[in-house]
Amino acid sequence: MPDQVLFDEKTRRKLEQLMITASRVRAGAIKGERRSTKRGTSIEFADYRNYTPGDDLRRLDWNIYARLDRPLTKLYEDEEDLAVHLILDTSASMDWGGEGDPEFYKFNYARRLIAGLGYVSLTTNDRLIVAAVGEGGIKQFGPARGRGYSLRLFNFINDLKPRGVADLNTALHDYAMRAGRPGLVLIVSDMFSPSGYADGLNTLLGKGNEVGIVHVLSPDEIEPPLAGDLRLVDIETGAAQEVTIDGGMRQLYIERVQAWREGIRADCIKRGVHYLPIETNYAWEKVILSDLRKLGVVK
Repeated sequence: MPDQVLFDEKTRRKLEQLMITASRVRAGAIKGERRSTKRGTSIEFADYRNYTPGDDLRRLDWNIYARLDRPLTKLYEDEEDLAVHLILDTSASMDWGGEGDPEFYKFNYARRLIAGLGYVSLTTNDRLIVAAVGEGGIKQFGPARGRGYSLRLFNFINDLKPRGVADLNTALHDYAMRAGRPGLVLIVSDMFSPSGYADGLNTLLGKGNEVGIVHVLSPDEIEPPLAGDLRLVDIETGAAQEVTIDGGMRQLYIERVQAWREGIRADCIKRGVHYLPIETNYAWEKVILSDLRKLGVVK
């Protein structure tokens, strides 16, 4: 699929009114400059942290930098900061859907969600990392902070291509082990992973993160318009299977997809993970402007 404009100016203005929140980050929440109801209520010095690209240079402690050759940013009381980790599934199974309409194409839909959430995060000076997991491991944007990094973020997302097989379990585990500071982790994926996902989620949670899954499927993956004798080919592995689909087989498939999604929901509830199942014929911006707000991770 060709690159798409991620979102228009009208949507951008709506996103600028939002902020990402986390209520269950269990460890490592530090302070920093962030738009919030408490911003500016105190100018009392609190601590230092390592400089992150996008930080206000006026906050650097130049005396420490001159002595130690190490850039540190000064932090003040009552100025909140959130680490936001956005994980995008870029495996070949995301290269599906739309029936010729790019608006319903699964990968375009997923990367618009990531771009929108990333833009909200940069606008409110969160510490943002975007990780693309797919063939070849993890590609990463950030950490970055500030709206000045928006164009680089959009270019990074537009350059991503869905290909290969993603071991979601291993990818989530590896990311959790190397990500550093815990925060809010939002995963956008179709959840097609032969190795599962549970161990990866457990590692993310064990590191003190609050975690959410946006489970993206196209409508024809939920209710396929198929019948007759068919040869189905796995888009990731290339493995083929001859099948005959009649009304009973199609209904069985639909029921199993529903049971699979409900199983993921139950797993997430058990672990305290936000779960949001979405189909690509649903307006992507409503996921951020409405659905994620109802879950309490956007306000």
